[in-house]
Amino acid sequence: MPRPLDGLVLAPVADQAPGQVGTRTRFTYHEKDGEIWAEYAGGDVVRGHLVGTREGDRLDFRYVQLKQDGTTSSGHCVSTVVELADGRVRLEESWEWESQSGSGTSVVEQVTEHDG
Repeated sequence: MPRPLDGLVLAPVADQAPGQVGTRTRFTYHEKDGEIWAEYAGGDVVRGHLVGTREGDRLDFRYVQLKQDGTTSSGHCVSTVVELADGRVRLEESWEWESQSGSGTSVVEQVTEHDG
């Protein structure tokens, strides 16, 4: 049975390009019956949302976000759920902007309480 994401808080392990998601961004995930969604904020992102589906260890979702400068952007992401040796969850992501040019990969990992 794949590890449920509901209630988990994840954060990027590295900063992306300036003005995008970074190590100060926190994602709060929810999951129910194959649906996933999350809210995120922090760093240059004032508010962000993602929504999509999960099949096994694969997530497929779209995201939208509002940045500090008042601009909005959106894109599509496919992620693989990996369980780390210490029991935390990692998402290995491949994303592409739809509202602007650009694509890439990123990794987010579960934040534990003592991580702040």
